[in-house]
Amino acid sequence: MRFSFGELRGYLSRIGTLLGAPEGGSVVGIDIGTSSIKIVQLRESHGSAVLETYGEIALGPYAAAKVGQATAPPAEKIGEALTDLIREANVTAKVGGVSVPLASSLITLLTLPTKDTSELSTMVPIEARKYIPVPVSEVALDWFAIPEEEVKFLGTPSLGSTTATDILLVAIHRQTLTRLESIAKAAGITPSFFEIEPFSFSRASYEHGTAPTMLIDLGASATRVYVVEFGVIGVSHTINRGGQDITLALSKSKSIPFEEAEALKRAQGVTEEESGRAALEFIFSEARRILMTYQRKAGKAVSKVVLVGGGAQMKDITALTRTYFDAPVSVGAPFSRVQAPAFITDVLTSAGPSFASAVGLALRALGK
Repeated sequence: MRFSFGELRGYLSRIGTLLGAPEGGSVVGIDIGTSSIKIVQLRESHGSAVLETYGEIALGPYAAAKVGQATAPPAEKIGEALTDLIREANVTAKVGGVSVPLASSLITLLTLPTKDTSELSTMVPIEARKYIPVPVSEVALDWFAIPEEEVKFLGTPSLGSTTATDILLVAIHRQTLTRLESIAKAAGITPSFFEIEPFSFSRASYEHGTAPTMLIDLGASATRVYVVEFGVIGVSHTINRGGQDITLALSKSKSIPFEEAEALKRAQGVTEEESGRAALEFIFSEARRILMTYQRKAGKAVSKVVLVGGGAQMKDITALTRTYFDAPVSVGAPFSRVQAPAFITDVLTSAGPSFASAVGLALRALGK
């Protein structure tokens, strides 16, 4: 029913002379997905992020569903699952960041006819009304002006203008934030911030450059595709197929229970299974279409494709993905951003794609 992948505190306390004593308190990153919750606890030592513990717990059993199935349990049940995960992973930190699903948010690019900061503060909430389908009072707004040097690389509408500013606007429904805060507090965690998933993925999964990168999050209920350039989310799309659909296809074709198909998918992958492969091929065909549309409009190619999410842990997933894209393909390795004992490197590499958001949140909580 539960998965708890690693608790490193005892080991780290014994080798404290190697990694140094903690310079500050520990923090957590909490990623609440549709099929599981992931948590990562970090501390800072001599300017580096040190992994203390991490873990994952399936939400299916808290909603009368199977492990691996996408569910929508009430907030109280999610809080119960998070409490269990914190106990099992021996998490001690009380503050950190919590992920916000892309489906509960809005990310868009605005171009406003001024460069005056005080005018922008007034204009952004007014302009935002054109893009938000609910009253502005019901959402939390955040925005920032894209710096001139980034505008040059992005080729956004204000390029060459002396009177316009490009704004990245982010909006999250207040009910979503209230719900996430109540879940965290029920488990004894005080959120210091909330962050939309692609920003956390991007921070943890690769080194930012000036060339655009496609990020594919293979989740349980859906796959989300982003194009990130110079740290800015330029494109975001949702494909309504995910790991659950692959498991269901395997279950049906082999006439085996869902949980058995899930175990088969995790252990052997699906590249040799026609039914599971077909579900993956649909996802990557759609992702390629999104990429081609972006490249045609932007007039530039992506430099690489990075896979994250639980689906990125499947065997041979990289080889299959490469048949759909000309750009180099890799699996995100978020734990490479933190210090951890060498003997668990292989375990962290394997588990890493599922923890991209949680690692990214914890890194931000440390100021990384």
